[in-house]
Amino acid sequence: MKKIEAIVRKTKFEEVRAALHEADIDFLSWWEVKGQGTARQGLIFRGIAYDVNSIARICLSFVVRDVNVEKSINAILQSAYTGESGDGRIFVSEIVQSVRIRTGDSGDESLYDKK
Repeated sequence: MKKIEAIVRKTKFEEVRAALHEADIDFLSWWEVKGQGTARQGLIFRGIAYDVNSIARICLSFVVRDVNVEKSINAILQSAYTGESGDGRIFVSEIVQSVRIRTGDSGDESLYDKK
């Protein structure tokens, strides 16, 4: 099992969520975050200066079986891409154990219903 965390533009969040749904990833958590990267640039729009380094982002987090890792990453890559600096990051971590509290199921079976 792997934990995938992705930081994406707030404006791309709905597209990312829809792409993950299409990839059969329906259980995820998200929250608004702010951060700072290495780019130091500003944007002037209609005479107002904006600091593009602090544009709101969304952090998504979910755990998947190993067989679903690549399709999850590809769904995020394709839906979050703009080609501009600040598109985000994807982090993949190993999950050692998972237990569903209600049933006591552990491992892969704790993630989804048995089929």
